[in-house]
Amino acid sequence: MRTMITGGAGFLGSHLCDYLLEKGHDVICIDNLLTGSAQNIEHCIGNPNFKFIKHNVSEYIYVGGEIDNVLHFASPASPLDYLKLPIQTLKVGSLGTLNAIGVAKLKKAKFFLASTSEVYGDPLVHPQKEDYWGNVNPVGPRGVYDEAKRFAEAMVMAYHRSHGVDTRIVRIFNTYGPRMRVNDGRALPAFISQAINGEDLTVFGDGSQTRSFCYVSDLVEGIYRLLITDINEPVNIGNPTEITLLDFAKEIISMTGSKSEITFKPLPIDDPKCRQPDITKAKTLLNWEPKVSRSEGLKKTIDYFQSVLKK
Repeated sequence: MRTMITGGAGFLGSHLCDYLLEKGHDVICIDNLLTGSAQNIEHCIGNPNFKFIKHNVSEYIYVGGEIDNVLHFASPASPLDYLKLPIQTLKVGSLGTLNAIGVAKLKKAKFFLASTSEVYGDPLVHPQKEDYWGNVNPVGPRGVYDEAKRFAEAMVMAYHRSHGVDTRIVRIFNTYGPRMRVNDGRALPAFISQAINGEDLTVFGDGSQTRSFCYVSDLVEGIYRLLITDINEPVNIGNPTEITLLDFAKEIISMTGSKSEITFKPLPIDDPKCRQPDITKAKTLLNWEPKVSRSEGLKKTIDYFQSVLKK
């Protein structure tokens, strides 16, 4: 298999590069390093089955030779990123998806879209199933990411129905693990870095909002299982074990042995009050469910952050 991954130098994309290289794929990693990092893939350089192309996929993509799979993972993916880069986020979800799926159509390759639980917005249904259409504010500050992904899903299904492109859509819920950026802006890296540095952990609102955290190795396994099936409709991949952010902050303080306190700040606009995947479809159709416990995954992630922050 020859597989092209956009956003391959990002947190998720780089783990996916590793996984597919281990499976024997030739991997073409495309990334403009806007939010990705060359350090995430430096261990792949020199591997004859790996090629890196620095390129903005919102512009025309050219890759020579045959391609079997196109995996579109390029996009800013944290609120901090897409609030700073709103237009780039919209472009990579629209123009980037158009360019990437154009490669798949030309090469007669399978196309895989990395979508997100953010398509559900601030959900009125809990837990979230794939048939829920979402509750998204299209003109709010978070809308640039949410609507970019919703548009991307619509485009993928249009190419599937109109051009017969063999497509996959995964809706990714909160994922964590090594290679997350310290300054990512999301709760988990913020809590861990604050705890390690002895700073107060910042909880927005009263901390009653919930998240469900999936360790990256579990997520990548789910992605691969979806890739090799024939399921064209969206599938949730995430860990359904739910926790409030206040309890999660306390858990991080305990696991790091930090003396940090917890401070509270106002809840950001359109911040989801709850987030929990219904993974019935993944269990039934992919025979997949997460295996790594939160305590096990957090230990590995904390160790990684400690090594980064010591540098």
